Amino acid sequence: MIARRSLIALSAGLVMSAGLGLPSYAEDTFKVGLILPMTGPFASTGRQVEAGAKAYIAAHGDTVAGKKIELVVRDDAGTADQTRRIAQELIVNDKVNTLAGFGLTPLALSVAPVITQAKVPAVVMAAATSSITQASEYFIRTSGTLPQYSVPVARWAHENNIKKVVTLVTDYGPGIDAETWFTKEFKAKGGEVVEAVRIPLQNPDFAPFLQRVRDAKPDAVFVFLPSGVGSLFMKQFVDRGLAEAGIKLIGTGDITDDDILNGMGKPALGTITAHFYAAAHDSPENAEFVKAFKAANNNMRPNFMAMGGYDGMHAIYAALEATKADADGAALIKAMKGLAWTSPRGPISIDPQTRDIIQNIYMREVKDVNGELQNVEFATYKDVKDPVKAGQ
Repeated sequence: MIARRSLIALSAGLVMSAGLGLPSYAEDTFKVGLILPMTGPFASTGRQVEAGAKAYIAAHGDTVAGKKIELVVRDDAGTADQTRRIAQELIVNDKVNTLAGFGLTPLALSVAPVITQAKVPAVVMAAATSSITQASEYFIRTSGTLPQYSVPVARWAHENNIKKVVTLVTDYGPGIDAETWFTKEFKAKGGEVVEAVRIPLQNPDFAPFLQRVRDAKPDAVFVFLPSGVGSLFMKQFVDRGLAEAGIKLIGTGDITDDDILNGMGKPALGTITAHFYAAAHDSPENAEFVKAFKAANNNMRPNFMAMGGYDGMHAIYAALEATKADADGAALIKAMKGLAWTSPRGPISIDPQTRDIIQNIYMREVKDVNGELQNVEFATYKDVKDPVKAGQ
């Protein structure tokens, strides 16, 4: 939360900038300020989102409605204070037309007062706590929310004779969302959550928490972890003997992140997850996207963060076309509401009421496909809204 003194200073600074002509953008340039964790423990998120955004520009050109698109990439190292400071600098000094990125929930929430005051849109390409879009009317989201893909896991567990579950989540907004909505749906179906385990966000050692899971003897453990830390978890899951004890591993797709899935090896096989995107998604649009993405990024496999960046740029392009190059923040947000298109992940749209994404959620199993581990889809929940805002 920004202190009152900081808010006053921010407001004064933006008002002064307005007096100097903010926004005063070059007529032929539209700047996108991309704020991402490019260093630190969540650097893989930043790398993937940036690559996804650049893949969209490479595929669709860098000019829209007569405006040249310019990405201005800044590293916040996963620290909310830096995110907020960078957002202010991008708006006031670099005169960006829109902000985008936001690798973690606290980072996105830190800029809510900034974008509201400046009336600058912010496209959330990664962070997944449901409440983010409620923090400012200038947020839209092209990633997803944890409730969106936690509820389907609970339904699958019930349908597959899983009766007792331990939830194990990272202790911050997305993890709490995942725990809350999995538990709500699983209990409504008659299941029992025997223990709820939360682990620290920074530098976690999963071993003692996994021992608690094994001691509880559930049928399955439902897991949410931030993208990028699944390899250590998988190793410790096996080392602690949970697999040999017959405890099924289920969760959101973050734990089998495509960026690092191949490196997880055999321990990941059979893991059941739900998510909005997998590199193995079977569609001509995705085949084209994956081929181009790998070619441009030294054969790196795209993950769901890359897809959030790719579709975030689509929303920006489509809005700029709809406004006929009018870069006014309110006009751009209005144009983004209700957008619908076919993404490499499948059909998606922006809910005009909530500014959150509506999308298919896929159930997947980790399998060996031609010598590579892949998240192989086997069921689809169509046109899923964020259940928090849908009142489920």
